[in-house]
Amino acid sequence: SGNGGPQGQAAALHWYGLAAEQGHVYAQYNLGVMYNSGRGVSEDGTEAIRWFQLAAEQGYDRAQYNLGIMYDTGRGVSQDHAEAVRWLRLAAEQGHANGMSYLGAMYGSGNGVSQDYVQAHMWRSLAVSRDTSANQDIAVEARDALANRMTPRQLAEAQYLAREWEAAHPVNHEPPP
Repeated sequence: SGNGGPQGQAAALHWYGLAAEQGHVYAQYNLGVMYNSGRGVSEDGTEAIRWFQLAAEQGYDRAQYNLGIMYDTGRGVSQDHAEAVRWLRLAAEQGHANGMSYLGAMYGSGNGVSQDYVQAHMWRSLAVSRDTSANQDIAVEARDALANRMTPRQLAEAQYLAREWEAAHPVNHEPPP
C-alpha cells in the first residue's frame, strides 16, 4: 500500500513471502490473494490454493472462504462441491458473513450437500445479520426468495435455528486484520 515505504507489488510479494514461509497467517492469505488476482505476479490458481490452504489450516476465515469458492468453481483445483462446503462451513461458523451467505446458497441449490431450505435460510439470515457491506442487500433478497419456497413450519424452524446460532456465537467487534 505504500505506508511507510515505496508502494510496489514486487516488494509486497517479497516481504509477504518471507513472513509466509515463517508461518505468518496473514502473509499466507495475502500471497493467496496476490496469486488469485494476479497482483504483482502471474495469476496462478494452484499457487493461490497453496497459500490459502496454509492460512485456512490455521483457522483464518477469509482463507477458508476463498478456498470454498475456489473448490466450488474449480479454480486452481478440481471442482469439488463437498470440499467447498467443508471450507465454507468453517468460515461461516466463525461468523464470516460472505461464508454464511455462500453456504446458504450451497444448501439452497443442493451443491455439495443435500438440498435443505431450512439450513439455506438459516445461513442466509445469519449473513444478513452479520454483513455490513453492500452484499447485505443480496443476502436479504436471497433469504426472502428462499422464504417464498418454504412452508410456514420450515420458515419457523430456520428462524429458530438462526436465533439459537446467534445466541451461541456473539458478534466479535474486533476489526479484521
